[in-house]
Amino acid sequence: MKNLSEMLKKAQEMQARMGDMQAELDHVEVEGTAGAGMVKVVLTGKGDMKSVSLDPSIFSSEDKEVVEDLIVAAHNQAKTKVADAAAEKMKDLTGGLDLPPGFKMPF
Repeated sequence: MKNLSEMLKKAQEMQARMGDMQAELDHVEVEGTAGAGMVKVVLTGKGDMKSVSLDPSIFSSEDKEVVEDLIVAAHNQAKTKVADAAAEKMKDLTGGLDLPPGFKMPF
């Protein structure tokens, strides 16, 4: 029974640290760019979009679809950075143990 008690205690500790990590991710901001920096998107560590910045020069173009594609590309880059930051925090949380491929964090 001692091992089971220790395991439950460790699980509770990890759950508490996971909550702290999720709170920290609220304060993380990452930036994705596209079109040589003409489009910038900022996301929180949880993937919520905070801002979009468009260089005025892209409005001289009449190609609306290009601007839309650049926004999507910048958002995707920022989202990848969010995933990388979350994975790094999870690695710290798990003591450097790699998580199984395909493991999704709970947020």
